Amino acid sequence: MTWKKEYGEKKPHRVRMSPDEFKNYQAWKEEEKERYNGLKEEAKAQGIPLDKVKQYWYKSQHYSINVAGDTGKTYYDLRDEIIKEMDKYSPVYPKVKRKPQTDGHLLVLDIADLHIGKLCSEFETGDAYNHVTAIQRAKDGVQGILDKSIGFNIDKIVFVIGNDVLHVDTPKNTTTSGTSQDVSCMWYDAFQMARQLYVHIIEQLIQVADVHIVYNPSNHDYMSGFMLADSIKSWFRLSKNVTFDASISHRKYYVYGKNLIGTSHGDGAKNQDLPMLMAHESKDWTNCKHRYWYTHHIHHKSSKDYMGVNVESLRSPSGTDSWHHRNGYTHAPKAVEGFIHHKEHGQVARLNHIF
Repeated sequence: MTWKKEYGEKKPHRVRMSPDEFKNYQAWKEEEKERYNGLKEEAKAQGIPLDKVKQYWYKSQHYSINVAGDTGKTYYDLRDEIIKEMDKYSPVYPKVKRKPQTDGHLLVLDIADLHIGKLCSEFETGDAYNHVTAIQRAKDGVQGILDKSIGFNIDKIVFVIGNDVLHVDTPKNTTTSGTSQDVSCMWYDAFQMARQLYVHIIEQLIQVADVHIVYNPSNHDYMSGFMLADSIKSWFRLSKNVTFDASISHRKYYVYGKNLIGTSHGDGAKNQDLPMLMAHESKDWTNCKHRYWYTHHIHHKSSKDYMGVNVESLRSPSGTDSWHHRNGYTHAPKAVEGFIHHKEHGQVARLNHIF
């Protein structure tokens, strides 16, 4: 097996290689060098600028071969860009020291189903939405929730990320399962915009209180959303004021005082099954008097009290696209939501920033 087939574009210092693997890598590099030099000489002889050559034909006695160049960015291109930017930025966050609060509160901040890259046509649906709108609504929503939380002594923030933050998961502009989507930008641009947005928001939240990041995998961006969460975790690896639960687990749990809070995207387990799942999966069930589930996915509000647990779905700030409009899934309020929890008394306030 050649180096190209086994490792793609990885450089030898990025992976651990056996002697045989390194030998394959050296052979592949020599082949690449010979092909490049041959092409360079032929282009020069024919007066063709080498930097303009995107593909070429190779003809021999037995074969006529079309060799095409790269048609777009690969995962490795995106990875190298992220590494380059992080190396340049090298974020070192000095620890923020805070005074202990005797009557503290938790702020759960949850931007549900942002769908960066989603395209909604005002001509068809009456609702214009694209990646620019998505980013602005996220920023406005976070600021609106923070403004409304003034008056509570916030000593901890849970920031829920994921939940279809990216609209597509493949270069063919489909969800993870292959459903085609209308998009307003390239997948790699959406990824980088989402990363910059999360960095901006987390840096903003750190100024208020220590932040715990909870990542929920979702159906539109199951792969790229996980990579995004992992890159955010790496970005803040030196911060003493940020913690993460960024595993691929579909259900996450967090304890604040006597509050047990579960989060999940909402496309998997049924709402009526979530209370029993919490009881089986969380060791803190018996220690917490107040129990909540925050779910997503359906883009509208629902809330129901089960025995010992409240299960609630959150509104989305994203616009109405062609599919939702055609099927009549319209007119639900678009919003970013937040929730205030007291250590002893549970959820004491709901905050909404409506668009």
